[in-house]
Amino acid sequence: MVHAYILIQTSVGKSVDVSAAIGEIQGVTRVDAVTGPYDVIAMVEAHTVDELGKLVLSQIQLIPNITRTLTCPIIHL
Repeated sequence: MVHAYILIQTSVGKSVDVSAAIGEIQGVTRVDAVTGPYDVIAMVEAHTVDELGKLVLSQIQLIPNITRTLTCPIIHL
């Protein structure tokens, strides 16, 4: 399994709506609204890096009011 954090910027005042929508997506294991340069952080899992990319591009980035995402895959050292 591939695990990653997705850092998400939203339109002003839309963090709650975006968080709720992301929480409904299969493969999202946790989603939190945060303060700082990003508004929402989601933890996701997928079977492969390709599936991770598809999850971000075809599901998360299509949610209304998301302005930017940054995918940070988790590595085990």
